[in-house]
Amino acid sequence: MKPKIYKEEIKLPDGRIISIETGKLAKQAHGSVVVQMGKTMLLCTVVSNYKQSDVDFLPLTVDYREKFAAAGRYPGGFFKREARPSDGEVLTMRLVDRVLRPLFPKDYHAETQVMIQLMSNDEDVIPDALAGLAASAAIQLSDFPFECAISEARVARVNGEFVINPSRTQLAESDLDMMIGASADSVMMVEGQMDEISEEEMADAIKYAHEAIKVQVAAQLRLAEAFGRKEIREYETAETNEDLEKRVRNMAYDKCFAIAKKGTSKAERSASFSEIKEEVEASFTEDEMAEFGHLIGGYYRKAEKEAIRELTLSEGIRLDGRKTDEIRPIWCEVDYLPSTHGSSIFTRGETQALATVTLGTSRDSNKIDMPSYEGEENFYLHYNFPPFCTGEARPLRGTSRREVGHGNLAQRGLKGMIPEDCPYTVRVVSEVLESNGSSSMATVCAGTMALMDAGIQIKRPVSGIAMGLISDGDRFAVLSDILGDEDHLGDMDFKVTGTSDGITACQMDIKIKGLSYEILVKALKQARDGRLHILDKITETIEKPNADVKPHSPKMVTRRIPNEFIGPFIGPGGKVIQELQKVTGCTIVINEDPLTEEGVVEILGTGEEGIETVLSKIDSLLFKPVKGDNYEVKVIKILDFGAVVEYNEAPGNEVLLHVSEIAWERTENVSEVFKIGDVLEVKYFGVDPRTRKEKVSRKALLERPHRKD
Repeated sequence: MKPKIYKEEIKLPDGRIISIETGKLAKQAHGSVVVQMGKTMLLCTVVSNYKQSDVDFLPLTVDYREKFAAAGRYPGGFFKREARPSDGEVLTMRLVDRVLRPLFPKDYHAETQVMIQLMSNDEDVIPDALAGLAASAAIQLSDFPFECAISEARVARVNGEFVINPSRTQLAESDLDMMIGASADSVMMVEGQMDEISEEEMADAIKYAHEAIKVQVAAQLRLAEAFGRKEIREYETAETNEDLEKRVRNMAYDKCFAIAKKGTSKAERSASFSEIKEEVEASFTEDEMAEFGHLIGGYYRKAEKEAIRELTLSEGIRLDGRKTDEIRPIWCEVDYLPSTHGSSIFTRGETQALATVTLGTSRDSNKIDMPSYEGEENFYLHYNFPPFCTGEARPLRGTSRREVGHGNLAQRGLKGMIPEDCPYTVRVVSEVLESNGSSSMATVCAGTMALMDAGIQIKRPVSGIAMGLISDGDRFAVLSDILGDEDHLGDMDFKVTGTSDGITACQMDIKIKGLSYEILVKALKQARDGRLHILDKITETIEKPNADVKPHSPKMVTRRIPNEFIGPFIGPGGKVIQELQKVTGCTIVINEDPLTEEGVVEILGTGEEGIETVLSKIDSLLFKPVKGDNYEVKVIKILDFGAVVEYNEAPGNEVLLHVSEIAWERTENVSEVFKIGDVLEVKYFGVDPRTRKEKVSRKALLERPHRKD
């Protein structure tokens, strides 16, 4: 029996169509949809267990995978099967997770999985822009307790005009690339990179994307109505006790307010709050703690949070005693590590990042091999967040999604400042050594200084700042340079990177509904003031990039050679180039340029002598003597029928000086005239039409003897 198909279409401003379909695939899932744009098709399924998990959080897994079959390709590697997710897939998972997670009830703790798969790929459609739409549409067809439909859209600006879900070609021409997640009423998530745009321009881009998202949300609701809305499932809700909550608040609120007002350090503050919590728990009997202990702990945390928020709203004072727009003390240092190509330390309050820069050839570029995109990055940044940076001991299980996301944000903030003609592949690594508030923005600052220390001629220094917002509907406070605690208790966490000229990247998670664009722009402008303050601290430490790379760093020289000379330069089986690398200590990489029919030779070495040797070899290879000109040559081999000589200005470029061209008189024994290493002058006659070989002559430069009558 043929299934009944339900379908809705969304028309983008430029006329392109996105369709949402259900009823054909994966019908045992609690919700499933196929989202299609062009030839790109995503299948999204959602399932949530009916039994609550024994945890006090939502065990939500958002998984996004791109199948190589979708692009008609095989997976790379020995095992021809998709394995661990790529960084690109992880970044898409995070984009979707950050919008979905806050919309589930806080007391809903059932194991929930959202699985999104790229089943068909279209080179003109970037699939990650459709993932949020697919996830929300599938949830709307389920019985999950979920607050409201959402969607996500990418916005670019090409030739001054905004474009929703642009192609890669359009994105390459755009001065901004932003992903917006929102419901019909509120923007909830923003992430992207920009070419130093203003705060007002960023707000305009968000508004434009939000209008497109409203249309996508409406289509989901129409599909759910046509399909038949399911009754929301019942689940075991969290236990509440109003009398108990009031009792805990009365004991804890004022004490927490007083502790927060002292403006102490993280360690002192944590110890003081722990003492208050212990006092509260000690006021209850053992029987009460056995029955209500889990509630008492939650009510205490709620009272503590409310006290801290009220202190900031009513008195403009923060946990560590700062004003709302005040930045923590900063100290910086460059050239800290003696063996790296560039290094720096950036410390702001209790957050510290140590950044290193490594310079390499195109062979060291970061290869991206995804079904939806193949390419390489010549600038990339890796971010490491070990457990000791927060004073914890945790299992080490490889790179986390958070580390991938924070590293990508810092990379996007910096990469626009790498000059187009930078000859190196540049890798920045940030080691977070202390963390209490926005280590990703400390990474941007440390990365900027390390790049300048390495001698990379960045266009302008970049700084980053993490901002927060506390609002009760009537009052609001924008917080500059937030602490870790302020991140958790606030209503918005947004990170902004930029230069003195404008914003280069941002990441926002907005936790309150109906945030006005006026407040958003005000927060962005306050972020700009903080960003410029931090930028001043950076430039006090290192004002501009070092004029050259460090003495122990590799120097990069590039040289173009015609494609026909690439083979002789490499030699049979790579013999010539391998021997040259061994002798000179240089790394030599050759990339063919099909547009110019030339090869680009990259020479990377720490010694100038080695680099010069490689350049001499190339010059020798490219050397073309001019017919009729005289050249100084050196004898390198003696034969019965002549001597092999090489041009002094092109060592390695050899030619035969035939025995008949040595002298006017007959030469019986070449070894009686020359020995190895002799230097002489010859005249170049071009290619002899009889022998089809190059001809040089010594006798042509000698006076011809008079003939005897």
